[in-house]
Amino acid sequence: GRSEYLINFFTFLAQEVREYLAEIGVERLEDIVGRTDLIVRKPVGNNPKHKLLNFDKLLARIDNGAALFRVIDQKHQIDEVKDVEIIKAAREAIEHGKEVSLEYAIGNTDRSAGTMLSGVIAAKYGEKGLPENTLNVKFKGSAGQSFGAFLVQGINFKLEGEANDYLGKGLSGGRISLRPLVRSNFEAEKNTIAGNTLLYGATSGEVYINGRVGERFAVRNSGAIAVVEGAGDHCCEYMTGGRVVVLGETGRNFAAGMSGGVAYVWNKNGDFDYYCNMEMVELSLIEETSYRKELRELIEQHYFHTGFFSWYSEKCF
Repeated sequence: GRSEYLINFFTFLAQEVREYLAEIGVERLEDIVGRTDLIVRKPVGNNPKHKLLNFDKLLARIDNGAALFRVIDQKHQIDEVKDVEIIKAAREAIEHGKEVSLEYAIGNTDRSAGTMLSGVIAAKYGEKGLPENTLNVKFKGSAGQSFGAFLVQGINFKLEGEANDYLGKGLSGGRISLRPLVRSNFEAEKNTIAGNTLLYGATSGEVYINGRVGERFAVRNSGAIAVVEGAGDHCCEYMTGGRVVVLGETGRNFAAGMSGGVAYVWNKNGDFDYYCNMEMVELSLIEETSYRKELRELIEQHYFHTGFFSWYSEKCF
């Protein structure tokens, strides 16, 4: 869609709210906060369970002049999030387009890392973002939810460790790579190192993960590229564009509602058709030269950004 559609939707929504307010004789939303006298109970019939519901406290009318909203200032501690520090350190990249490299430790309380940073860049340059590889940030640790959400063009996030849900949500041109800690003694391709619903609603950009991911990977992806080493249920659900490579096993219901894009899946056990939802997609071997070339390039990029080499050692392609 286009941004104008969203603007029109909220414009009409606001107009409808104004009309409802006019019908009850008020001008502002603030004027109806606490006006429980405006709430009309709907007849509920003869269901005996309805008599057990007591809404007296919910519908109580407060007439003592006390404040009814915003009685306590909310403290979001937004000035303490990781992005504030990154934005300050990345001024040369943001203001002058100079290449900057940074490193940080990260914990699971550091949520939405990169979102404020991307907002600052988008406000200055629009959706074109920064030139490729302008801002390179390395993290080490266990990233909180929405790591790299809405990351814009020109930003590269490289995480050594693991990530929670929603990594790369709304990805908008940035690049995210994830690999286990160097000291890890497990086989990356056999362990889940990132959570559920990664790449949700992504429109562009790249994600490379040296390990398995959870459920609903790349749901509603419409243009991003991703390479992972295994996925849970509902991978590529409602996907409309982009490329996804799964170098390992998948869960059930793969490609449910998928209407666009291409998914390359390593059918190592020969049973992928059992896990794939065939209502809107068709399966085929990679026989065309263009697809083989594209797949090779994607796997090479995955190797370059994560160091994953199992495919090469097993000579699978």
